Amino acid sequence: MQGIKQAIIGLTALATSAAAVAGYSWTFPEPVTPIAHETLKIHNLFMVIALTLFFVVFALMLYSFWAHRKSKGHVAADFVGPKSRKQWFWVCVPFAGLLVLDYGVFGIPAYHAVLMYEDSKTDADMVVKVTGSQWLWEYEFPAQGVKYTSRMTTPREQIDGLQKKGEHYLLEVDNPLVIPVGKKIRFITTSNDVIHSWWVPAFGVKRDAVPGFLREFWATVEKTGTYRGQCSELCGKEHGFMPVVVNVVTQEEFNAWIAERKKSLVASAK
Repeated sequence: MQGIKQAIIGLTALATSAAAVAGYSWTFPEPVTPIAHETLKIHNLFMVIALTLFFVVFALMLYSFWAHRKSKGHVAADFVGPKSRKQWFWVCVPFAGLLVLDYGVFGIPAYHAVLMYEDSKTDADMVVKVTGSQWLWEYEFPAQGVKYTSRMTTPREQIDGLQKKGEHYLLEVDNPLVIPVGKKIRFITTSNDVIHSWWVPAFGVKRDAVPGFLREFWATVEKTGTYRGQCSELCGKEHGFMPVVVNVVTQEEFNAWIAERKKSLVASAK
């Protein structure tokens, strides 16, 4: 029995270490928002618990196969007849364990993450409206009076295999979304036609854009840079050609970009 205990402890430590050293590049993109950090934290916690349970149960099964084999004279239990207390015990204990895991170990962190994800209105610094269409995105800054569309720019020759695929194949657009770093952005999504879904993996957010409905989420991006995503809801034959590109810049750069956008709108209106 001492050897079995040591094996279980070793397997548990191995599972914990494997989950702990799993780099962002192995599992998730590097998280750059509070929601993405929380998602990765919960994911790693669940994986540690799931792997630990797997190895413990697997070790117990192997031990049972070895210790209770027929060649050692072990006689199989007879379960015919009324249930014994021992049988009821081994039915109720795993059931109670699952309840503790689902509503305690798993449920509490997941519940906290969901509450945080849905809190889009508290202390929001800016509103961005995202409208999906077949097959492009429209971005609007209501307070700033800026509105424009964002379309994929990957050449058709690359899509048809007539040219070598570029570095950002199917993930490049003419007008990316630009937002300031470190600000809480309240996103409002909707659609002009069918259900689309705005998704940037590094932000840890994904929200369906549903016709006739306004749906919300938020993101506070911690690092400047360019982040890419896609529409993740099957929305028609060009579904794979609705990339999302977000440029996260400093507040000064964002102000300059907004001013330039306003000038372009005024010039195009003349």
